Formats: sequence, C-alpha cells, structure tokens
Amino acid sequence: MNATVFPAHSISILVSNKPGALVRIALVFSRRGYNIDSLVVSPTLDNSVSRMNIVARGNPETLTQIIQQLEKLVDVIQAKDHTRQNVLEKELVLLKVLCKSGERTELLQLCNHFKGNTVDMTENSMIIQVTGNSDKIEAMLSLCKQYEIVEFVRTGKIIMMRGEGKT
Repeated sequence: MNATVFPAHSISILVSNKPGALVRIALVFSRRGYNIDSLVVSPTLDNSVSRMNIVARGNPETLTQIIQQLEKLVDVIQAKDHTRQNVLEKELVLLKVLCKSGERTELLQLCNHFKGNTVDMTENSMIIQVTGNSDKIEAMLSLCKQYEIVEFVRTGKIIMMRGEGKT
C-alpha cells in the first residue's frame, strides 16, 4: 500500500513572546500526527511578539483543524496557512565541503552560479553560504554531492506576504 504524499504547507503564527509557547504549539501539531519539517522563530517589531514560520506536511483537512486549535491558544495572536498565496519564501544553508586545490575553481564557479558566498576557506575546505527558495537550496546540495560534504546547516523557511499585505 502506497502512503499518500501531502504537499508542504507554509504556516505563519504570531505568538506572545512567553516561555512555553513553542512547546504548546508543537503539541498541537504532534497530537494531530503532523510532523514539522522546519520551524523558524524570530522577533518582530514589537518585542512582546514573535513570529513562527512552520513548514509541515499532512492532510489539508487536518491542517485546518490545527490552525483552528492554534488560534484558541492563549499565546497565539494569529495563525495563517500561506500555501499557494503570494508570499516570498527564503532559506539559508551553510555547507562545508572538502576540496582539493584542483577542485577549488570548479566549486567556486558552482558557488557563483547559485549566487552563493564563501564565508570560510582553508587549504582543504570551504564553507559556502547560499540563500534562496527550497528548490535552489536542494539543487546546490545535490550538485555538491560530487565533493565530500563534511556537514551542512540549513534554516527553515522564512515567509513574508508580497506587496502591502501583512503576513
């Protein structure tokens, strides 16, 4: 039996900046069997409020129930699903790659193609920073597999409505 693959949902939550808020929000997802693929928490212009950007996969009907439950939490000011909306989504990856001197030029060209930056370089390694949408990050990671990837650190998606609309 094949498992159904659900699309990723980009969810933005405004939450009071209080201890335990993240745990309470994560529990709502967990109780409904929704796995969180990425989570970014950041400050807003108002120090008493934080923004959470969550990417999760699962049944769309269940997601509707999750958002309704989130909005009932005391700490949650607003919860929105931005899937298929006019939003700007970005991620960042730091990628440490081993490279011999003969591979360095090719790796720098690859980095340049993806508009990445080298943020550290030694005789035998490079740390590359790339920002962009998920497809761009995935393509860069895929092409760098021909080298020895020592490690990488990847942020989750950050989301913002385009134009005058508020996220």
